Amino acid sequence: MSDDKSTIRISPEQQRSRRSRNIALSLILAGLCVLFYVITIVKLGGNILARVGM
Repeated sequence: MSDDKSTIRISPEQQRSRRSRNIALSLILAGLCVLFYVITIVKLGGNILARVGM
């Protein structure tokens, strides 16, 4: 099924480009996760303080 003629070879420049794009996307995804976590904590924290009576 997988012979050498059917594989696609990419150049080292394309590998570097793909790697940097993947790193950028992973950093953006991690940043969004942190942002959503912080927003959730801030919203819940406000409700907890209001419930305690502070």
